[in-house]
Amino acid sequence: MKTVGIIQARMASTRLPGKVLVDVSGQPMLHHVFSRAKQARMLDHVVVATSEEQSDNPIQRFCEARGAEFFRGSHDDVLDRYHQAAKHFNADIVVRLTADCPLLDGEVIDKVVEFFKEGSFDYVSNTLECTYPDGLDTEVLSFAALKHSWREAKIKSEREHVTPYIRKRPELFRLGNVRHTEDLSSFRWTVDEPRDLEFVRAVYNHFGSATFGMKDVVKLLRNHPQMLEVNSGIDRNSGYRKSLREDGVFQY
Repeated sequence: MKTVGIIQARMASTRLPGKVLVDVSGQPMLHHVFSRAKQARMLDHVVVATSEEQSDNPIQRFCEARGAEFFRGSHDDVLDRYHQAAKHFNADIVVRLTADCPLLDGEVIDKVVEFFKEGSFDYVSNTLECTYPDGLDTEVLSFAALKHSWREAKIKSEREHVTPYIRKRPELFRLGNVRHTEDLSSFRWTVDEPRDLEFVRAVYNHFGSATFGMKDVVKLLRNHPQMLEVNSGIDRNSGYRKSLREDGVFQY
């Protein structure tokens, strides 16, 4: 069973344009995401899935310069992009990751993948019930489930955000959730706005060249709680809520 981590990345962002390649501690943010995903023992391959739009050419150049495998597909139909990328790389198990999470933790990825493999699941994540920091989101799904949703999902939010069709249908799919022993969901480590970028840069500046993971960042923030004020009060699911409003759906 081939397990492929697919990092979705594109340059378009209304709140922080070009964020996936902005500098974080001397490297593009995507470099950190890709490198940290590669630390996961349970992934056979890590690839980048970007769009065919000319604006995403810099992402292809980034991948080529670093010898990273990549796939280019639909800009807005991200579900189709994932399905085509998974087919291209012969994935049996797909691990969905995003390029705006530069504090990704390989141990967390491994824990979610292991949970998926140990059970009879179609989909497992650590986001059905959020107990991990926002920015450590990991979703694992079978290629069969991905193909089913690719074939059946119709509304924009289900195409743009890849997994809502599956998550909303427990009668069709076997769903699982990985909980952390302590609820850390109040921590925000993803990058959507300039304040998020300021926070992430501060974390990387603190650790410098040292290897660090989730536990190290939690310890840092508890020793320096003022760092939490940098990007406090930002909605965790604003992008998905926007898609739901465009669908005419108002519940999440």
